[in-house]
Order: sequence, then C-alpha cells, then structure tokens
Amino acid sequence: MDADVTESAGTPADPDRSAADQDGHSDESQDRDESQGEGGSRGDGSSQDGPEGEGRPEEPLDPDVPAERRHRWLRWAALATSLFVLVAAGGGWWLYRKLDSNIRTDTSAAAELRVYEKERPVSVVHDAENILLIGSDSRTGDNRKYGRSYGSSQRSDTTILLHLAADRKSATAMSIPRDLMAEIPSCHQADGKPTRKQFAQFNWAFQFGGTACTIRTVERMTGIRIDHHMVVDFNGFKDMVDAVHGVEICLKEPIDDSDAHLKLRAGRQKLDGEEALGYVRARKSIGNGSDTDRMERQQRFLGALVNKMQSNGVLLNPTRLYPVLDAATKSLTTDPGLDSLKDLYELVRGMRNVPTKKVQFLTVPRQPYAADPNRDELVQPEANKLFKRLREDTPVAVVPADDLKHKKGKNSDSADSMSPTPTPTYSGSNAATDLCKQ
Repeated sequence: MDADVTESAGTPADPDRSAADQDGHSDESQDRDESQGEGGSRGDGSSQDGPEGEGRPEEPLDPDVPAERRHRWLRWAALATSLFVLVAAGGGWWLYRKLDSNIRTDTSAAAELRVYEKERPVSVVHDAENILLIGSDSRTGDNRKYGRSYGSSQRSDTTILLHLAADRKSATAMSIPRDLMAEIPSCHQADGKPTRKQFAQFNWAFQFGGTACTIRTVERMTGIRIDHHMVVDFNGFKDMVDAVHGVEICLKEPIDDSDAHLKLRAGRQKLDGEEALGYVRARKSIGNGSDTDRMERQQRFLGALVNKMQSNGVLLNPTRLYPVLDAATKSLTTDPGLDSLKDLYELVRGMRNVPTKKVQFLTVPRQPYAADPNRDELVQPEANKLFKRLREDTPVAVVPADDLKHKKGKNSDSADSMSPTPTPTYSGSNAATDLCKQ
C-alpha cells in the first residue's frame, strides 16, 4: 500500500506519521483508495499531498460524511423552523381565542327586540351604522367600592349613541343625559313580567328592562334604528386607560372628592385608569356639579383617549393593541352581531382612518325640565333636527360652548346660518381637542 494514502476520509495524511502507522489501514480503505483513481491517489502512486500535488485545488477525499452532516443539519433546521411556525401560529390562535372568549353575548336583548320588530324604525342609509354604548352603573363585584349597590337591579350611568358615517370619514357620538325625561315603553323585566309604559327619567329604562328597553326608548325618541349595542362596565374603562399608559389632562383647580375616590393637584398631569374613572364620574367637586357638566367632561376625556390611541399608533401596532383589546373585550357585553373579535376588528378597522377632528362629541339639546329642574327635557325643534341629520347620515358640526354663544349673537338660530346649504352647529368637542389648551 502506498505510504501517502490518507488515514481517513476527508483528513489529509500527517507527514510526521510513520509508514508503520499508515500500514495499519484496513483493506476497506485500500479498496476505497484504489477505486478513487484520479479522485484520490495519482496514477503514479503518489497522493495529492506529495510535492507534485502542491498548488492544485484541494478536493474532498470522501464527500459522503460531510454531506450526511450537512443533510442532518438541514433536517434539524427544517424541524426547528416548522416548530417555530407551529408555536407562532398556535400562540396567535391562542391569543385570538382568548380575546374572542372575553366578549359576552347579550342574547336576551336580541330576542326581546325581535318581539317588537314591527314597531322599530328602519335603517335609512345603507352602510351607516348606529351603535348604542351603555356604561353600566352596576355596583356589584369589582365595582362595589364605587358606591351604593342597587340590589339585583342595574342602572345606566352613561349612554352614547355613536353614529358612523357610511363613508367612514366621520363619527358622531351623542350623549343622552341619564336624567332626561323620556317616554319609556312597556318592557319585560328579567323575570318576564311586563312594566307599564311611563314618562320617566331615561336611565330607568335600563333598570326596568335592561338593554332592550333602553334601545327601544332611544329609537322612539330619535327615530334612529340601533344596529348594535355595547355595555361597558367601570373596570373595563379603567383597564383601557391603563393599556394606553394613561391620558393627559389639565386642571385649573385641585380636586378632592371622596365620593369619586379622587384627589388631584391643579395643572397638567397624566391620569391612570383609577384616576380617570374618578374624573369622569365626579360631580360634586368639579364645575357646577351638574350631570351636564359631567357629560361634557366625559366627552372630552373620551376624545383624548381616542386621540391617544391614534397618535401613538396603537391601532396599527399589534403589541400595543393587544392590551387595549384585552381590556376592552373583558368589559364588553354586545349583541350577537358584534360578539366576536373579527366583528370588532372590522368595526375598528373602519374607524381607524377617521381624522380625530372628525370624531365629534355632543349632547342632545336639552334644558331643565319645567316640572322638576333636577331633571332635563329635550329642546325642540333643535333635538329633532339633530336626530334627522344623524338618521339621514348628513353632517353636523360642533364647536366649544363659548364659540357657540358668540355664534348665537350673530344668528338667533344656532343650527342655521345664511349659507344656502347650512351645516347645523352644536355645542361639543372633537377628539383632536387638547384638554390642556382649553
């Protein structure tokens, strides 16, 4: 056997190795080397590693083992990649299912509304949507610390009719005062017993017959078909504010309100969820103590919350959007048409391109009720004009209350102007409003 034959496949011969060492090769190595011919040993008996082989490109003497190692590595890489994809997909599916399962469905309201379908108004504009947002005033469970419980009954603390324009270029949120006197139809209570039709303060509808009764009361008042509804509890609002890392406000005076669990200094500051809840619910220690003042504060704060979500790219950033969705879905009870994450995503996606200045907040035109100044009543014909605009998906404009007073000085009718195509203007705000510049 030639002395220059390599010791093992792919390993060059050691020049310091003795011939005796190399003579110890197996017959298998000899057979392999002889079969290689030009690919292993040179035809004259010398190997590539000899002097005559210097300067020639080195060729693998045995490509089988390196190829096997390479194939093994590729198999492991493919397996690891497959596992990563499966874990990512499984994690994504788990997150989706978790958010989806957070949402509670209000099937009883849907069933109740079907009973009264013939008396409900019809939709006027295709693709426009009207969603009734109800803030629950339940004081049970985690909400017990916020005040006295009403036993087994529930009350609506905040009610907002959100109108989404068919072209999704604007959104108008109209608050309905809880103390507004309204015609409440006969509704079925939780035990199935009917209530009597009566003229009473608006939030009694929720206490008497839940969501379905509130929807029917709003529809009778406005003539607007309610397409969907959402009921949000206190803790959901808190968690949403925390999920966007707080919302900034400015206070002209400090607040110390034990009923609202709120103590704030004057000036610019960022509120966390707990503080924000106290701020939008406080009545006695801020402004004139009226529900009207409180609603305006709620509207401005909701506008600031929408602005924070859009300006910080929350809606377009999955890692920042997830905590918001988790907080929102945990607090939501919706109709069957909005009870899935897919449905809510479609709703949010339709709104994410609405400019913040076109997300408007206002309150239905009202004044102190003649028979009881502690209650409100609609101001007509202004209220019906507003309802008609929303029903027909035609634009309205909002300006701060002080600006509207100035406008009234020039025009006795606040909802009309000398323009051939006037846009009614109401007291309100939009999501682009900076709370610290008011």
